[in-house]
Amino acid sequence: MLIPALDLIDGNVVRLQQGDFARQTTFASDPLPLVQAYQGAGAQYLHLVDLDGARDPAKRQTELLRRISASTTMTVQVGGGLRSRQDLEQLFDAGVKRAVIGSLAVKQPHLVQAWLNDYGADAIVLALDVNIAADGKAYVATHGWQETSNLTLNQLIDSFAADGLRHVLCTDISRDGMLSGSNIALYAELKRRYPQLIVQASGGIASLDDLRQLQAVQCDAAILGKALLTGKFTLEEALACWPAA
Repeated sequence: MLIPALDLIDGNVVRLQQGDFARQTTFASDPLPLVQAYQGAGAQYLHLVDLDGARDPAKRQTELLRRISASTTMTVQVGGGLRSRQDLEQLFDAGVKRAVIGSLAVKQPHLVQAWLNDYGADAIVLALDVNIAADGKAYVATHGWQETSNLTLNQLIDSFAADGLRHVLCTDISRDGMLSGSNIALYAELKRRYPQLIVQASGGIASLDDLRQLQAVQCDAAILGKALLTGKFTLEEALACWPAA
């Protein structure tokens, strides 16, 4: 599946390079026309990142998320500073179908494990952002990519296996927002080691060939952000080479 993505700050659609707020580009002052365009093109899923909520949960754009969810039949998943059960309930009450959990999976794994058990595996997506070390191992980063943990990607996924983890959104930080191509080897290894997971590839996708390569290694989904916003290809073109299952 192809999942168009919109990052939101103060109601605007933006993109950050490698998570750096100092390298922000604004693409639209209203996300709703883009949401409708993506649905019209045939998308069945939508990924939203509430960057205001990521910086300060008290500033979560809940009403905007509610309006977006109400405006579309796409399955909406949202990430950005989710730290408590109340945060999740707020999202689900706003019509969001999946909560995307990042740093908390490293810092408070028992809490996230409880959510997987309480809400079900289809309601939780682990967003595991990684730095690739010199030895080739992928280490999970936290706190908006400002810190790198001692946990490898495989170690973290293994720690959630008993709780029915199903959805993993994995981003190679070095490629995010750079349009430099996807880290195909990373996703190939993930699918080889964890065939039961639904893996969402994120970061660097810049061409239709990137999508074909992801399909070739059995990756389940691709997050499309900057490539769509900058016109590298259209969602219709992408869906034509990666039709819905």
